[in-house]
Formats: sequence, C-alpha cells, structure tokens
Amino acid sequence: MSGETDLVILLQSLSARLADGVYVFVTLEDGVVPAGLRPRMMFREAEGTTLILLRTEAEEHGLAFEFPCRMITLEVHSSLAAVGFIARIATALARHGMGVNPVSGFYHDHLFVPEGRAAEALRILSEIAQGKAG
Repeated sequence: MSGETDLVILLQSLSARLADGVYVFVTLEDGVVPAGLRPRMMFREAEGTTLILLRTEAEEHGLAFEFPCRMITLEVHSSLAAVGFIARIATALARHGMGVNPVSGFYHDHLFVPEGRAAEALRILSEIAQGKAG
C-alpha cells in the first residue's frame, strides 16, 4: 500500500499549500457535466452528481453553487488507509469554529475551508505540525 499510515509521522511532516482561486460546490441532477467544465472533483450520489470547481467556471456556465471556499492541499502523501489523520485536522479546525470539507485523492488530502478563513486554517495546520494544536 502506498503512502504513510503512521499518524505521528503524518502530523509531524504535515505541510500545506493553498491553491489559487475560490472553489464552490455544485450539484447536477442529471449528472451531465457541461462541456468545458474542469471540476477538481466529481462524485455521484443518489440525489445528483456533486462537482467541486472554480467559482468563475460555475458563474460562466450559469450553475447554482454553494459554499465558496479555498482549497488547501496537504503535501504529505498519506495512505488511503491512514487512521485518524483527517479526524485530527478536522477536530483542530472545529475548535476554532471552522467547518471543513475534506476530499482524499490517491496521493494527498485536500481541505475545502470557508472563503476568508484560509490563512487561519493554514496557521492551525502549521501548529498541528509543530505539535502545538490538535
């Protein structure tokens, strides 16, 4: 299995990168993604297909959206089987009244935090890596 599973190593080696742009969540009932859209994530649910994409793309295509947010990529290569990593991060953010929508990719975890709170989230993540939070 690829990626790190040891929670202590994951937390100590935690570094984060803020992506450019503001992201939003969109749902499509029919699941048909309009031509030209390049979602960061797509997930099919019984009620519809969720897309995470740049707000500018959603606006250009006239799509209704929710939760304007910033994407933070956790630079450590965490295993998909790692236990407690996202829970520790989500708990630390929750202590500061911040919701987070995490998405796990094969190589990295990505956090979608409320627009306007990215700097605070990055500070909290740095504190976690230094053993000062979480």
